[in-house]
Amino acid sequence: MARLARFWHGALARLCRAPARSRELQRRLASAIDDGEFCFHYQGKFDTAQLRLVGLEALLRWNHPRHGLVYPNEFIGLAEQTGAIAALGNWGIGAACRQLAQWRAAGLPVVPVAVNISARQLCQPQLPDFVLGCLRRHAIPAGLLELEVTESCCIDDMAQAAQGLRQLRALGLAISLDDYGTGHSGLSHVRLLPIHTIKIDRSFIHDLGSSGRADCDTVIVASTLAMARGLGLQALAEGVENGEQLTHLRRLGCPQVQGFYLHRPAPAAEVAALLAAGLVTVPQHGAMRHGADAQ
Repeated sequence: MARLARFWHGALARLCRAPARSRELQRRLASAIDDGEFCFHYQGKFDTAQLRLVGLEALLRWNHPRHGLVYPNEFIGLAEQTGAIAALGNWGIGAACRQLAQWRAAGLPVVPVAVNISARQLCQPQLPDFVLGCLRRHAIPAGLLELEVTESCCIDDMAQAAQGLRQLRALGLAISLDDYGTGHSGLSHVRLLPIHTIKIDRSFIHDLGSSGRADCDTVIVASTLAMARGLGLQALAEGVENGEQLTHLRRLGCPQVQGFYLHRPAPAAEVAALLAAGLVTVPQHGAMRHGADAQ
């Protein structure tokens, strides 16, 4: 009984701390952007033929002075509630361009960097001008910047979003549809938005190469790849965490992959070595731990 009482006491204490932490993060959010507390960790994207690095995704992190490294699942929702999401997204676009410029100045071979943007940013008419300004300020070719739109995001003004993205595509930027298969508007986004890449969500990759739901997931992944090929789009599978998944995706003809099996998100300084090499050494001992903090 004493052990059970301690368990429930600890659980209740954690529940009480969670709202307090959220309130603290929410209060500090706007000033944290101005104070430079946010940073990116970068995760590599690889072709399945040679495991050559073909791109990077910039994953947002908050270097909180009290809590340390805070992951997006704790603060993106707060940023959307407070309206800080647009400022945070604009910071991300500028930070990615600045980092690309630093890597180029160091003589490193660079690959396109993808930045996630919110539905609110998509509906801002000034988005194309803002992106173009960042590219020019840091002397970055448009082809080195990619914007990722989450499939499940609710775009209030689809016409405005599509128009802005078409302008960005005309400049040379690539547009990716992230987390494909998890929302209710995926096909609508594929049809209406000028996307370049479909990113198949990790939930369909998890059981590939194993029993259970594998057959169903295989059909979903195969049909998504066929659709991408038919529409002339690039396709990438997220959340690859073991060799069996990679082998299965190769067999299905998936051209690009991303996940902990090949590369864990890392700070810019550590990514420099990956850029210099351009190839990844595949782990020899099974899967890495699941990528709950990959985003």
